[in-house]
Amino acid sequence: MNKITLKIAFPIILTGIFSIIIFIALNYGKLEDEVYFVFIFLSIYVFLFGFAIGQNFSYPVKKLLKRATELSQGDLKTRVYLETKDELGELSKVFNKIAQDLEESKSANMIAEEATDIKVKARTQALEETISALEQKVRNRTVELDKVIKEIEKTRDELNTKNQEIDKLKNEVNNIKTSKKPTVKKNKSEAIVEENISEDSVNSKPDSDTRPIDENQE
Repeated sequence: MNKITLKIAFPIILTGIFSIIIFIALNYGKLEDEVYFVFIFLSIYVFLFGFAIGQNFSYPVKKLLKRATELSQGDLKTRVYLETKDELGELSKVFNKIAQDLEESKSANMIAEEATDIKVKARTQALEETISALEQKVRNRTVELDKVIKEIEKTRDELNTKNQEIDKLKNEVNNIKTSKKPTVKKNKSEAIVEENISEDSVNSKPDSDTRPIDENQE
């Protein structure tokens, strides 16, 4: 049994039984035996009446407590409808007003979150488009740089080939020069020898001419 029912029923039962006991005590000598049976049934009635009154008063409270528990767990659509026109009825109206305000606040928050999500998605989409455009530019620049690098490598290979050809030509020229040097030296030596011979021949001619002149003079 609920504690609220006991708290309401116990004073009623205690008051009824106490009243019966006082009535019996005041009229103890005057009462007949049949009256005592009536008092017994009256006591049972008071006991049942007390519990009925306790349940009647505790039911709206239990209902409010149950709906308050559901509200605290996040069920904002829960409502309490009591037909009583006392303070419990007013309390149920206040409870329904609080639940409605919370539901409207949650709906407003959800709408605000959805609007924020839409704005964030729009900004994100714009950023993604900007990033994709920048990535495309980077790809294009990368392709252009690859082409330039390939052209530079091609030019470098051509220069290396030209340098090799130049080195080859230099080697051939050097070989030609080295092959002509001995012949040149030989020609010079022969020219020197020939000059010496010619000089000797020139110098020897006057002596032969002067000798007969001297003999004739003698």
